[in-house]
Amino acid sequence: MTKNGLTYAQAGVDIDAGNALVERIKPAAKRTQRSGSMAGLGGFGALFDLKGAGYDDPILVAATDGVGTKLRIAIDTGNLDTIGIDLVAMCVNDLVCQGAEPLFFLDYFATGKLDLDAATRIINGIAQGCELSACALIGGETAEMPGMYHGGDFDLAGFSVGAMERGADLPAGVADGDVLLGLGSDGVHSNGYSLVRRIVEHAGLTWSDDSPFGDGDLGAALLAPTRLYVKPALAAIRAGGVHALAHITGGGLTENLPRVLPDDLGAQIDLGSWTLPPVFDWLARTGSIETSEMLKTFNAGIGMVLVVDAAGAEALESLLVEQGERVHRLGHVTPGAGVRYTGTLA
Repeated sequence: MTKNGLTYAQAGVDIDAGNALVERIKPAAKRTQRSGSMAGLGGFGALFDLKGAGYDDPILVAATDGVGTKLRIAIDTGNLDTIGIDLVAMCVNDLVCQGAEPLFFLDYFATGKLDLDAATRIINGIAQGCELSACALIGGETAEMPGMYHGGDFDLAGFSVGAMERGADLPAGVADGDVLLGLGSDGVHSNGYSLVRRIVEHAGLTWSDDSPFGDGDLGAALLAPTRLYVKPALAAIRAGGVHALAHITGGGLTENLPRVLPDDLGAQIDLGSWTLPPVFDWLARTGSIETSEMLKTFNAGIGMVLVVDAAGAEALESLLVEQGERVHRLGHVTPGAGVRYTGTLA
């Protein structure tokens, strides 16, 4: 190589910046350590001690997800601090539906040009989501790929692994008459944003306009992070009487709830058992969206559903309220497949 030879940095990849990012995020990752955590960031692989986490005969459960086109709003507005919480929530909320305790998390962050400050904000958000879920951030990958992403664009993917003792997996024991307890969402969470963005465009609004359904600007309102249900869900599972959980993401109540029910059972839900949050009311009116479309595109205000034994429903409802959840008795399990709705979504 001559003194005029090209370098990797001249090709658009700054290895030093990547190393600097690892050093910046080490304190945030350290805050997420829990029983079972082993080596810190920087190795070729991440280690976790299942025995150290207190498991005798564990079954591992894995989940992976992204944030979808909600990222577009975060990028366009520069509001990057909570998008990492969404990434964690989309994985760990799925894990608890299997009855598993999330143990550790890894992230994949890809961009065209690494901006240290922006990347640090994003990964600090991931670490915050892990802290709130008692889940260790034990590794990840930062990929700088010039020509693949343009401007300040980036993409995120998350990977989480949880565990449960053998025989404790869910769903289990779902029966006719079981009660459906719905936990309130904190907004749109991380699904349906392609439709959200289309509605905002057709309404002639920008992200900096005042929110038509709440305080602050529209972009910030739509970036409210996905609610983390891990701790209350695990508390309910450990109390007993929980037969299944359904994370209400893409597909809404209509498609996600049947995933945890036996083939010969369905659900009856009273749409009047909760109030449609303002953001969904605005989306429905502005986009002239039919109720059936709302219920299979968005969470419509219900982010997680617990299918519980009828005899213990009241006690579990009280426990979940004590855990800080807004709990709604949605209906019950019935014979026959599918979800049937009564009442009006309003």
